[in-house]
Amino acid sequence: MISKSSIIDNLKTLFYALIIAIVIRSLLLQPFYIPSSSMEPNLLVGDRLFVTKYSYGYSKHSFPFSPPILNKRILFNSPERGDVVVFKTPADNRTDYIKRLIGLPGDKIQFIDSNLYLNSSEILKSKILIKNKIYCGNRVIDVYKFEEILPSGKKFHTVYLKDYTYQNSDVFTVPENHYFFLGDNRDCSKDSRYLTSVGFVHKDNLVGKAQFIFFSSDFRIGSILYFWKWNKTIRFDRFFKKIN
Repeated sequence: MISKSSIIDNLKTLFYALIIAIVIRSLLLQPFYIPSSSMEPNLLVGDRLFVTKYSYGYSKHSFPFSPPILNKRILFNSPERGDVVVFKTPADNRTDYIKRLIGLPGDKIQFIDSNLYLNSSEILKSKILIKNKIYCGNRVIDVYKFEEILPSGKKFHTVYLKDYTYQNSDVFTVPENHYFFLGDNRDCSKDSRYLTSVGFVHKDNLVGKAQFIFFSSDFRIGSILYFWKWNKTIRFDRFFKKIN
């Protein structure tokens, strides 16, 4: 027979474990799952990654369910252009998005003839693959793959549809304390270009910096429960891959 004191001890252990988990998740590391193809080719659907919560300081969105315990960001560290960032969408302050930071406060961003301009200077990009296929939702699309170089020297890969569907835009001027984000899958990403659904992101909405992938599986091939298909469903080559 289980004694009352034993039950109480077990409940205390569970409570302490829960508190430790919340502290780690809120202040140090939080795992995230990639559900969309907006960051291909760098992040794939099925990637699981760790985000450091301390990278940009803390706001109410650092904690589960965004409780109103902080009315502003504390211990703030400015993100760097080119960081891959998880943030809460301004539309509902609840949904997590992951995109690449392109525009800092005061920057002017514009697309001209499908080329990205930052403060009136074109972001350099060089084509590295003429023929490439990636996902856009459930569709497979034909894209050009580029290496883009930001003014800081940071390099990363992006892809554009071969017919360059997003060709020209108005000038996006980033407000004070806000940031402008783009998906690396440029023609298949809902990001700061779409002002009614995402738009400019306030610094308080930043959740953390994406650091590395710790697990990845391709659900399109089959469930990870089918261990005899692990050689196809699990992307072992992506384990512990640093996110650039």
